[in-house]
Amino acid sequence: MKDVIIIGAGPCGLSTAMECQRQGLTSLIIEKNFIVHSIYLYPTNMQFFSTAELLEIGGVPFTSPNDKPFRHEALVYYRRAAQQHGLEIAAYEEALSVEPLDDGTFAIHTSNSRGEHKTRQAAHVVIATGYFDQPNMIGIPGEELPKVTHYFGEAHPYTGMKVTVIGGSNSAVDAALELIRVGATVDMVYRGDSISENIKPWVRPIFESLVKKEKITLHIQSRVVEITPHSVIIQLPNGETEVVDNDFVLALTGFRPSRTLLTSAGVVMDDELEKPAFDHSTMESNVPGLYVAGVIASGRNANEVFIETGRGHGKLIVDHILMKQSSKEKEMDH
Repeated sequence: MKDVIIIGAGPCGLSTAMECQRQGLTSLIIEKNFIVHSIYLYPTNMQFFSTAELLEIGGVPFTSPNDKPFRHEALVYYRRAAQQHGLEIAAYEEALSVEPLDDGTFAIHTSNSRGEHKTRQAAHVVIATGYFDQPNMIGIPGEELPKVTHYFGEAHPYTGMKVTVIGGSNSAVDAALELIRVGATVDMVYRGDSISENIKPWVRPIFESLVKKEKITLHIQSRVVEITPHSVIIQLPNGETEVVDNDFVLALTGFRPSRTLLTSAGVVMDDELEKPAFDHSTMESNVPGLYVAGVIASGRNANEVFIETGRGHGKLIVDHILMKQSSKEKEMDH
């Protein structure tokens, strides 16, 4: 039995395992895909908001020739950091449920890519799953058409195509800029008064200049109400609709974390934000011995937790586990 089983091999799960190792606890990471899968799903040419130093984990230096590193550099860095620490990772194994046992330990029921079911036991569990598995669906007719995707990898497949981007966040703006570079015709539809305030400061002026030059058609205070095989139907601020010819739709409306594992273990959720109940000073949930780390702690408001903040969760968790162990030992001595 491991001292700690960590579910999720993102940067926050990895840094928790490294902290366990540093402080003498045994750990295993269970990951249903592969190491830092969420970063792998980022657009191919994405550049981080943070400096390399703020993305470092486990005391492994992240060196980059760029002021802010790119996705491909991060993939190399996290692979190398995990190898350097010799972390034990069960990849392509999905945790299906977490069962608290009567003795205070946990049974984690899993299934691997070969369809084999296992039950693993641990004294403590850390849920560090990301939120890239469940896109926020818009719930409009035509959203299920093959021309619609919630993920943007790179612009090349859309060369010369008419593409509608739904959303106004960094991912939507980055996608629109890349699409223009490959000669796509871009309509961007966003329900807000203007694009998000959080747009990377070095990107905003480029985007705004392309809108001004009418290279990107920006529909603000608007929403796509229907997608057909050949068009999108946009509701404008005045209530009227406009039909725009269209080949592909990128619905970049964000993601939300899966709550299945948390609820299976009895963690109380705030229904509105899908946020788990936990103590911010220890990351322990309402279920003793079960912790959350990384973006899962923020529920639907994923902007609350980034790698640079979530990477510190492991230390809070391991410090708390050791403190509990030490007070148990003191009780037994008396």
